[in-house]
Amino acid sequence: MSGKPTVALILSGGGARAAYQAGAMLALSKLLPDPSRNPFPIISGTSAGAVNAVAMAAGATDFRRAAGYLAQVWKQVHIEYIYDPSLAYFLKTFLHFGVSVLSGGRVWTNPRSFLDNSALRELLSSVMQFEGIEQSIRAGALRAVALTASCYSSGMSETFFQGDDSIQPWSRYRRVGVRETLGVDHLMATSAIPLIFPSAQVGNRYYCDGAVRQMAPLSPALHMGAEKLFIVGVGGRDVAHAERRQGGGGIAPSPAQIFGHLLDSVFLDSLSSDMERLLRINHTVSLLQAYPELADQTPLRRVEAFVLNPSRSLEEIAYRHSGRFPRVMRFVMQGAGATRKRGSVLASYLLFEPEYCRELIALGYKDVLNQKQAIGEFLEL
Repeated sequence: MSGKPTVALILSGGGARAAYQAGAMLALSKLLPDPSRNPFPIISGTSAGAVNAVAMAAGATDFRRAAGYLAQVWKQVHIEYIYDPSLAYFLKTFLHFGVSVLSGGRVWTNPRSFLDNSALRELLSSVMQFEGIEQSIRAGALRAVALTASCYSSGMSETFFQGDDSIQPWSRYRRVGVRETLGVDHLMATSAIPLIFPSAQVGNRYYCDGAVRQMAPLSPALHMGAEKLFIVGVGGRDVAHAERRQGGGGIAPSPAQIFGHLLDSVFLDSLSSDMERLLRINHTVSLLQAYPELADQTPLRRVEAFVLNPSRSLEEIAYRHSGRFPRVMRFVMQGAGATRKRGSVLASYLLFEPEYCRELIALGYKDVLNQKQAIGEFLEL
């Protein structure tokens, strides 16, 4: 083992946007001196990022092969592999909502969600190799992998982790770390977007998407021993596009625009806030270095972080591919305003179609190569 700092890979959530992370992992495998060696002993993910995290952890004994496999899965995904877009389902769902509301829930109980993602469970069961996680740990290629879900019963943000015996469970305000043998139930829990997908059960508790109430998305990796953080987000940095969206004054937001705004708040804001907190702590630690007697009295430590975000607006890409939605789903999305530019944020999360996902994969691949020198220095390649 080398004396290099322990680097954790953190993959944020974001529905179909997470295809970007697959491209980033594929490009990263090309930069490694030894493409089979996993550079991230600790891997942490949330929502769709947790799916990517588990895939990379299960294949940690051969990083390039795991990255290639993950990219291939994303390139072949279709909406019907994730949720039911059929006319029969939507007719039943709209009828269910209507009867439930008009009868006060007495004739027909409240529906669990707007979309049925039971197809996702079948997909994950067929493509995920959960047994590879323990194999990677025993081989020394992985120290731990973690995913986070939000518990409806306790109101806690629960991180399920599988790792070596040196890692202990933790408990902080509104967040805990629990040792588990990860499986499909855990992935369904962390990706259960409220209202869109139904809650998922793990044991005797019900959970929703891990990004909900996740106040400190960087903390699981730090609890598991990370000394540096390599973060792959899905937020994008197109400030000009954000300004154009803000410039639509006088036009009331569509339902899709409102819901897209909420999803951005869930998936993007907590990570940005936690990064700001980390930068402030790093600055405080640097100031304390001039006062050794004070520095020895604080548990704070400096943690370097590298953040990779899309260099282009993912919602603009989604807007160009919005016609790829299946016919009935396209009709629903049009009615909600999700196929217009100002509502394409929602489409960017739900458009699980090859053309869109492949463009995100290509973008992730390109963004890594464009920053290969900085990434190489950060990972000490």
